Parts: sequence; C-alpha cells; structure tokens
Amino acid sequence: MAGTSGATRAALHVGALLGPFGGGVVAAILPEIGASFGVTASTAASSLTAYLVPFAVLMLGSGTLGERWGPARTIRIAYVAYALAALASALAPSFWLFQVTRGLQGCANAFTTPLLMAKLAAVTPNDRLGRALGVFGAMQAVGQTSAPLVGGLAAELSWRWAFVGIALVAAVLAAWPLPADARTDEAPARLRDPWRREVLLPGMVALVAWACLAGVAFLVAFRLEDAFGLGSGLRGLVLTGYGVAGFVTARLVGTASDRYGPRLAGLVGLVLGAGLLVTIGVSGALPVAAISWALGGVCGQLVIVAVNATVLGGKERGRGGAISLVQAMRFLGMAAAPALFTAPYHASPALGFGIPAALLLLVLPFVVSLARRPSRG
Repeated sequence: MAGTSGATRAALHVGALLGPFGGGVVAAILPEIGASFGVTASTAASSLTAYLVPFAVLMLGSGTLGERWGPARTIRIAYVAYALAALASALAPSFWLFQVTRGLQGCANAFTTPLLMAKLAAVTPNDRLGRALGVFGAMQAVGQTSAPLVGGLAAELSWRWAFVGIALVAAVLAAWPLPADARTDEAPARLRDPWRREVLLPGMVALVAWACLAGVAFLVAFRLEDAFGLGSGLRGLVLTGYGVAGFVTARLVGTASDRYGPRLAGLVGLVLGAGLLVTIGVSGALPVAAISWALGGVCGQLVIVAVNATVLGGKERGRGGAISLVQAMRFLGMAAAPALFTAPYHASPALGFGIPAALLLLVLPFVVSLARRPSRG
C-alpha cells in the first residue's frame, strides 16, 4: 500500500467527519425540529438516540461483514445509503418517519467508521500509525464540534437544509477514490473472531473511558449551571472546549503514542483524566472547571488513540472486525453514562464526578496488560 496517493488517503480522513457531524447536527436545532413536527424539544432529542443505538449495536459485527463484502465497496455503498437516508430526513413529513431515517443514517455510519480506520491502518507504516489515527480523531472532533454550528445556521432558513447538506457531502464521499482492497486467499473472518482477549481488553478501556470522559458532558453542563449560573450559550461554549482541545492536540497525541508506546499514552490519559474530573466536581472557580474540561479532551484523545493503535497495529486479517467491536463498546459506554452518573451527581457533585474518576483508575490494569503492537504480517 506504499503507493497510495494523497487523494485516496485524504478520503479516509475526510470520511471521519461524516458520522460525528451527521449524528450531532440535530443538537442545536431540536426546538425547530420539534416545532416542525408538533412535538416537544425533549421528544425531538430522541433523534440522537435513534441514531446512536443502531450505530453502536451494528458495529458489533459491521467491520467483519464489511471485510467479507470488500471494505471499499462496503464503504461506498454505505455512503450512498447515508446520502439517501439524509435526504429522506430532509423530506420526512412526520416525526416517526424522521426517526426511522435517523436510524438508517446510524446503520450506514456503522459500515463506514470502522472500515475507514482499518483501511487507514492498512496504508500506514506501524511506526506512524498513532499520528495517522490522531489526525483521524481530529477530523472526527471537527465533525462533532462543527455540527451544532452548521445545523444552527441552516435552521435560520429551515432545519431541513442541514440534512440536504449532509446528503451532498455523503454523495461526494461516495464518488471519492478509496485505497484498493488488499487481495487475500485467507478464509473470510467470522463474526465471533473479534471476541477475543486482545480485542476485548482495549474495548473495555474504550467503553469506560468514553463513558467517563466524553460521556459526562451532560454532567459538566449541570455543574456549569448549578455552580456558576451559566446560561445555555455559555455552557455550550465551555463544552466545545473538549472537542477543540482534542482537535488541536490530536496530531501531537498520536506522535507521542508512536514515540513512547500506546500503553504509556493510555495510562497518562486515564490518570490525568481522573484528576481533572475530580477537579471539576469540587472546584468553585469557573476558569478552573472550564480548563479542566478542555484538558479532558486531550485525555480522551490519549486513551482512544492508544486503544485504536493497539487494536489496529496487528495483521491485516480481521482488523476491521476488531476495531468495529472496540468502537461499538466505546459508544455503548457513552450511551450508558447518563443512566450511571445522573443520580450520584444529584446526591453530590463531588460524588457524581468522583465515580467516573474512580472507574478510569480501575481500568488502569487493563491498559498495563495490553499486548505490545505486533509487527505486521
């Protein structure tokens, strides 16, 4: 894969934008969506769940299936499906149909993100894999951070234009050249192949880290309102710091993972992240809480780059299925965070942030026991 062109490599990074952008675009336009369909903004918020649940569940096996069908072909078909589903969202005449189209977008995304990461690993030398994954993560952060802004601007005319734009981006990506699939005479991977210790250990780290770092954004919002009296606009600005810091430092984080090893990067991210969460829960100074949350974005990048580099650094066969399972566990952890941490927070902010901090420390042995990345075969 040494001859892969810059354009085809760029397609892998740009493709990272689509999922987080499409998933988060509704965050700023929930009142407009609700008013359009005659439902409350709270009910409209279920469109986030409608997207994330099938996305996470399907990723338990989508990478393996995509490898069977041909990764490049699967990614391209998924882009087309995403474009059609987004266009259907723009045209949906009722809320239940809008929900269905959101679920279809999540399904399509399950067949792009893990296979794009597997392809990126296939065309990247092992000693530069961390940096490449850092850039991929940065592009995801751009999609996640820019989605509410773009959605809000589109809603000045009509929220439906946001989905027209998503459909156009997906169509362009479907036409963009991808690196060719490697030829192999090996038997196709089985759905149960990724369910092994070398994948489940980093998957557990991803599940806990994403539940306790990115997944506690809602707790930070509670804290910003309860302790500092911030309105919605300022809360949103502070929360954006997590994604911005992760984006700005993603390449540096990836380089550090390459130089010092993913295990050390993961350990630093977990320990520092735990300390920052405790700080947010007990600090009475707004700048301290805001800076701590932004630095949490750096910790999130340290952990997820370490996890992804560990899983993707091995042999080509089964790589798509392995990273697909890990990403599924990551987002299932994020989805579980509100149910786990809301009640403890209402009992005590220090307890609400202390529990996820303790969980981050509890998975340290999992990181220590991660196998070194094997050389590629």
